[in-house]
Amino acid sequence: MSNAEFGLITLQLSLLLATAHLLGYLFTRMKQPRVIGEILAGVLLGPSVLEHLAPRIAASVFPQMAQGQSSSSQVVLGFIYNLGLLLLMFVSGAETKGLFQKDDRRQIAWLTCVGTAVPFAIALVASPWIPLDKLMGEAHARTSTILVIGIAVAVTSIPVISKIFYDLGILKTRFARLVLGVAVLEDVALWAVLAIATALAASGAIPEMKIVLHVAATIVYLAIGLFLAPAVMRRLNASKWNALATTSPVGYAVIVLLAYSAIADAMQVSLVFAAFLAGFALSADSERMAAAIEPIKSFSFAVFVPIYFAVVGYRLDLSRDFSFAMLAVFLSVACLLKLLSAGAGARLAGFGWMSSVNLAIATNARGGPGIVLASVAFDAHIINAKFFTTLVIVAVLTSQAAGYWLGYVLRKGWPLVEEPANVVEIPARGRIAA
Repeated sequence: MSNAEFGLITLQLSLLLATAHLLGYLFTRMKQPRVIGEILAGVLLGPSVLEHLAPRIAASVFPQMAQGQSSSSQVVLGFIYNLGLLLLMFVSGAETKGLFQKDDRRQIAWLTCVGTAVPFAIALVASPWIPLDKLMGEAHARTSTILVIGIAVAVTSIPVISKIFYDLGILKTRFARLVLGVAVLEDVALWAVLAIATALAASGAIPEMKIVLHVAATIVYLAIGLFLAPAVMRRLNASKWNALATTSPVGYAVIVLLAYSAIADAMQVSLVFAAFLAGFALSADSERMAAAIEPIKSFSFAVFVPIYFAVVGYRLDLSRDFSFAMLAVFLSVACLLKLLSAGAGARLAGFGWMSSVNLAIATNARGGPGIVLASVAFDAHIINAKFFTTLVIVAVLTSQAAGYWLGYVLRKGWPLVEEPANVVEIPARGRIAA
C-alpha cells in the first residue's frame, strides 16, 4: 500500500466517522435513534446524494466506489465495515445478561411465542403469494428468501431499543426488561434461522448431502454456542491458570471473539452468529467480564459501529435501488402483522390495552438487527438491492416510530406497563417501592 492509498483511506474514514457522529448527535438531540443519523451520513456521502450533486468530488474521495474497482482502500474499508458488524453483534450478545427474572418469564413467554412465532409463521404460509422473483438476489435461493422475509417481519432490535430506553431513562424498568427479554429470545431464534438461510444460499449448486452437512454444521455450532459454551467459558474465565483473563481481560475478550469467528469460518458458518455467541458466552460470567466488555463497547460504538452503519447508508442508492411500492407494501404488512401479534401476546399475558399497545410498538422496532439482517442477506446474495434498501428503511422507520411513541407516552405521564401492586413505575427515573 502506497502513502497515497493510505492517505485516501484516512480521508474516507475521517469523513464517514465525523459525518456519522455529527448526524448521530443531531438525531439524539431530536429524540431520535442515533443509528438513523449514522445511516443518513452514508446516504449523504454516497450515490444517493453526493454523487448526484458533486460527482467529481465523489469520484475523487471514493474512487473505488465510483468505478466499482477493487483497491487497497476498498479492502480496508470492507474490513472495518465487517469488523464493525462483528463488534455490534458481540456487544448485542453480551447485552443478554440480567434478563428473564422470575416475575417476568410468563409474560415474556407469551410475548415471544405469539408476537414472534405468529408473524414468522404467517410469512412462511403466505410465501406462495409473495413475488419472490422481485426480491431474490443472485443466489436465486427461494427458501432462503422466504426465511429472510419471515425474519424481517418478526425481528426486534436489541441495540437500538436499548439505546432508546437509555435515552428516555427507562432502561431499568420492568417495561424495558420485558421488551429486551423478548428481543433476546427472538434474536437467538431468528439468528439461527438466518444462519440456516445463509447456509442454504451458500450451498447453491452443491449436492444435496453437502447442503445437509452445511446446515447441520450451522445448527451444531449454534446449539453449542447457546447451551454448552457459556458454561465452559464460565469455568475457563474463573480458572487460576488463565492468566490472560486476569492480566488483560480486554485482550482476552477480543481473543474469544476472534476464536469464535475462526471456528465458525472453518465450519462455514456466518461470522455474524459467531460474534453474537461470543458475547453471549462471555455475558454468562458477567462479573468477571464486565470490565472487559465495557471498554470494547465504548470504543466500538465510538469508531467501528458508526462506520459500519455509515457504509450501510452509503450502499443505498435511492435513485436506482428504491421502490416506493415495495416499501409501502412491506412496511404496512410487516408492521400490521407484528403489532397485532405482539399486542395479542401482551393481552394473553394479562396486560391492559394501553400496555399492550406500548409493548407492541416497542417490539416492532427493528433497528440494528433489521439492518444487520438486510446487510447479511444482501452480502449472501439472498436478496436484491431494492429489497435490501426496503429492509433498511423499514428498520429505520420502525425505530423512529417506537422512540417517538414511547417519548410521547412518558411526556403525557402515562404508565408504560402495569407493575406489581407493591411497585410504582416513575417515567424517566426508574422504579420505586410503593
